[in-house]
Amino acid sequence: MTTTPTRPTSNAFSAEAQAWQNFVDGAFVPAQSNLIDVTNPANGVLLGRIPESSRTEVDAAVQAARAAQADWEKLPAIRRADYLRQISAKLRQHRLELADVIVKEQGKVRGLAEVEVDFTADYIDYMAEWARRLEGEVLTSDRPNETMLLLRKPVGVVAGILPWNFPFFLIARKMAPALVTGNTIVIKPSEETPLNAYLFARLVAETDLPKGVFNLVGGRGRTVGEALASHPGVDLITFTGSVATGSHIMQLAGKNLTRVNLELGGKAPAIVLKDADLDLAAKAIWDSRVINTGQVCNCAERVYVEREVHDALVEKLVTHFEATRYGDPSVESDLHMGPLVNRAGLDKVAAAVETAKAQGATVVTGGAIADMGQGFHYKPTLLVNARADMDIMRRETFGPVLPIQAVDSLDEAIALANDSDYGLTSSIYTRDLNSALKAARELKFGETYINRENFEAMQGFHAGRRKSGIGGADGKHGLYEFTETHVVYIQG
Repeated sequence: MTTTPTRPTSNAFSAEAQAWQNFVDGAFVPAQSNLIDVTNPANGVLLGRIPESSRTEVDAAVQAARAAQADWEKLPAIRRADYLRQISAKLRQHRLELADVIVKEQGKVRGLAEVEVDFTADYIDYMAEWARRLEGEVLTSDRPNETMLLLRKPVGVVAGILPWNFPFFLIARKMAPALVTGNTIVIKPSEETPLNAYLFARLVAETDLPKGVFNLVGGRGRTVGEALASHPGVDLITFTGSVATGSHIMQLAGKNLTRVNLELGGKAPAIVLKDADLDLAAKAIWDSRVINTGQVCNCAERVYVEREVHDALVEKLVTHFEATRYGDPSVESDLHMGPLVNRAGLDKVAAAVETAKAQGATVVTGGAIADMGQGFHYKPTLLVNARADMDIMRRETFGPVLPIQAVDSLDEAIALANDSDYGLTSSIYTRDLNSALKAARELKFGETYINRENFEAMQGFHAGRRKSGIGGADGKHGLYEFTETHVVYIQG
């Protein structure tokens, strides 16, 4: 199925029922294959269609990025940053329209969707600020009259494979550091939530960004994702998503020895000590569990609470969970949660709760699919009597479900927290500085939040251990993931 090429115009901003086109080499190109339907997970309404791109179409995008990269790298970094700022300005001009599309295709509540757009624009500007801060090193030589320089250079062509849970922000997280350091990029959005990315491309087309620097191809992971991961013309694959898919991408990339940057799953522990401010802990853990309907890799996924305050914490959490407002964010604005992204996600969450019950956990509140007539809604769910050997304490749930286990000490909590395949984020709630510092020393996770919800900063470094990923994102260290070193020896 093909569509007629159209010039991008910002006055045709609605994503409703459009057949979108890939953005390659500075232009929107007709699809050469079938189209994928994109629907609203809250009500099933058809929103638009995107191309199911072929390997030939993927190759064209990679070749366009390759052809543009040499000239893009030669530009002073501050010039590259100017182009990024043009893009961020466009996002701010259309923040409400962009947020509306995110609400409809991902099921995100409106307030969070607007935060995502704003944070995306801010993130692009933040990375643009690094243009004058990219640094190499002068090394000490063993030889007389020799100078050694360590330079940082772009890797070349980057393939960014995106998830569906924060689909708009992840464009910037992969694109902005790649471009400011001199790389070009091909983005593949999730087939679940691609329309915001096509709108992003439309806005890019309205800037002066040189053609081929930013490219966008739609399709499924098993076709477009695999084509990018195995493409010999790609120099770095940056992926956010599941452990299984990340492992598969590594296998494909290994054939060409292509570098990978992987942000994968999480099973974040929250530790609550008996001296904690329980009101603060309950509110922050609830925030970290229901945000984006629990579909966040750094969400609090399991709680270890000292036995003396177990019942008090559960009581406070029940109050928050039962007060959670959920529904269809495309028609209701004052919600805490929307739907799960698709039927598979809903079924996975429902099955996880049933397994937990069969293994001995007790549902305090929730524990069932919400009967709302349509959409993929699950009730906010709190489980007690959880044990370390239960699936619900070990496998990522990715939904609004929180299991709680009583412990007798901080040492026990840390040991249980670390006994995991994952190592992305963690948190602790305590008034004692020594306990907080002990947790920070001994928790084997990329991030630890103390007395606050799990939400990273753009100047930090979002990186996991074990099966939570390879490499990281954000800040100086995330920026340098998109560079490679070049040592120069100058003999005087």
